Amino acid sequence: MKVKKLAAIDIGSNAIRILIANVVQEVGDHPVYMKSEMIRVPIRLGQDSFTVGEISKKNMKRVVKAMKAFKLIMKVNGVKHYMACATSALRESNNADELVARVKKKSKIKIEVIDGRKEAEIISNTTILDSFGQNRNYLYVDVGGGSTEFSVLQDGKRIVSKSFKTGTVRMINNMVNEKVWFEIEKWIQTHTAGIEKIALLGSGGNINKIFKLSNTKEGKPLTYIKINTFYQDLKMLTYEQRILKYNLNLDRADVILPALEIYLKALKWSGATKVFVPKIGLADGMIKMMYKKFNA
Repeated sequence: MKVKKLAAIDIGSNAIRILIANVVQEVGDHPVYMKSEMIRVPIRLGQDSFTVGEISKKNMKRVVKAMKAFKLIMKVNGVKHYMACATSALRESNNADELVARVKKKSKIKIEVIDGRKEAEIISNTTILDSFGQNRNYLYVDVGGGSTEFSVLQDGKRIVSKSFKTGTVRMINNMVNEKVWFEIEKWIQTHTAGIEKIALLGSGGNINKIFKLSNTKEGKPLTYIKINTFYQDLKMLTYEQRILKYNLNLDRADVILPALEIYLKALKWSGATKVFVPKIGLADGMIKMMYKKFNA
């Protein structure tokens, strides 16, 4: 039996995460991906990047500190290989190169700023269908702070993917116009037309939180009605009331509402009525990509 320890660092628009995973494989069998540790640091880079066009000095220092901590965590856990990817917040920041260089110098961690297409491909490369069946049709929706990635999956294969600049941090800053919504609606309707019994696969911290709050059994889907009920209730509450009533993190209580809006629109435009919620995301896709690379 072979065991490899890998780490994936996801530098998103609303938070930075490190996932440490054990990949276990016996001769002749498929690898088993086991999460060992997940740490999330609430550094909202998108607030800087999307509103003023660059990462503030304060947040640069916070990112460097986080990366130093992640480096130590990887060392303590005996991680052999890591991958660090930054998404839309750094893609659109004028001083992204400065931050990447500073992190490399201070922590020895190399950050790769990936485009929306690669982000969508990495995410849809996960083992998301293992729990829900390979022979079903899905619209995969990964809602982030700066962008949302959509993929159409048929019979276990990714047919098409697209990234749109519609993320929760953008939405709370009123930076998503009707033209973008129209483009998403057209894309979804075009690529899901004629696909029978399609369901959504939803990933991201917000839909995972709603899944947990709904007390839905593992492997069962959230319904449109249940998601809409949460949406309408949260809409009636103040920011402070959301935190207290639903025990939400401070950086979750404001973005959870626009996230649900994206899922509700995707359900409507695709004709789906259910959302399955696998506990995966960009970091999981990075782990799988690394294992394939270093085990080839």
